Amino acid sequence: MIRFILKLFSLIPLRFNHFIGMLMGRFSYLMNTRSKSIVSKNIEICFADLSKAEQQSLIKKSLIETGKGLSESGFIWMNSFAHNARHITKTNGAEHLKSEQPVILLVPHFGCWEIAARVVSLHRPTTFMYKELENKKQNALLLSLRQQQDLYMAAANKKGVLKLHRALKSGQLVAILPDQYPGNEGGVLAPFFGQSAKTMTLLVKLARKNNTKVLMTWAARLNKGRGYELNIKPVDVLSESGVLEDDVAKMNKVIEHLVKIKPEQYLWNYKRFKGVIKY
Repeated sequence: MIRFILKLFSLIPLRFNHFIGMLMGRFSYLMNTRSKSIVSKNIEICFADLSKAEQQSLIKKSLIETGKGLSESGFIWMNSFAHNARHITKTNGAEHLKSEQPVILLVPHFGCWEIAARVVSLHRPTTFMYKELENKKQNALLLSLRQQQDLYMAAANKKGVLKLHRALKSGQLVAILPDQYPGNEGGVLAPFFGQSAKTMTLLVKLARKNNTKVLMTWAARLNKGRGYELNIKPVDVLSESGVLEDDVAKMNKVIEHLVKIKPEQYLWNYKRFKGVIKY
């Protein structure tokens, strides 16, 4: 059934696909769903300076973008990498991928990270870290859809970390979603929009150990299903102090700067402050 639904959405033109996603987002907002509750909590914390009306507007926009993220999944996964690439209307910073240094892609939960990973791998083989699903059948399906051509997947566990090390040494790009929950042992508390958040340490550890170039990579979703703009930007996530907590705080600040550009395109229905606040 999941594969059938994804296939159905893959056949719908992106403009109509995102229109359906917009309707899904509006429904989520009107029905006071669990997703709306999480988004509302995160936005109230991170944008406390906004008025209640402005917060509600951002919550609604965020849920609409979340809806688009769901509807576009089939469109991305069930079509070819070349088909995906045709919907990138502009690429900024592709030249940074041609580096003699090891390269880590810092890929926040912003815009459409799935298409970003696929299109970047057309430039250079890429190993992308992902969090395994508890449902084994669903996880196998997801892995089969993601791991194709020169895009390889590494699970967020000890074996996956070793795979990332090997990928860096072999000259591949390594891509990490740095704002997913790292568990009890893989993160430290660091400020994010003024609130302490359990944040993974893996990216900055890899960057410091391997003297890598770090490129923040995101595909901004364009209005009315017009496609995506791919951005690749060098960022500095290593502190002068060399203290791990300072490195992680600096990484979070870099992500903050991006989110503030189009806050509705950040994945606010993710429990970003899990373990610190109650959702």
